[in-house]
Amino acid sequence: MRRTPVLEAPELTGGEVCCPSVLAAPLDPAPAGALAQGFGALADPVRLRLLSMLAAAPAGEVCVCDFVGPLGRSQPTVSHHLKVLAEAGLVRGERRGKWVWYSLQRDRLAELRGALEG
Repeated sequence: MRRTPVLEAPELTGGEVCCPSVLAAPLDPAPAGALAQGFGALADPVRLRLLSMLAAAPAGEVCVCDFVGPLGRSQPTVSHHLKVLAEAGLVRGERRGKWVWYSLQRDRLAELRGALEG
């Protein structure tokens, strides 16, 4: 006998679930892992500051060199935090010459926000 979940996340065409809510139904392991990686990346004050600086950037992007002074961290430390954010899909880096310019991945942030909405 097949069990039907009490609450289901909305489905897209092709059977893919968009932004599963942690409050709507139990999560399968893969979506839970992806959400945990995203939320884990946010669980650091330096990374939250990086995101807020990117969100406030008038051009929508910031050169990695421009984070070092305001954060009071070394370039390798800033690069490490940006790498964690990039691996979680929260930022994207684009190399231009010897510098990397970062921008927010707003769709991914919206997914995390949506996962907390019931």
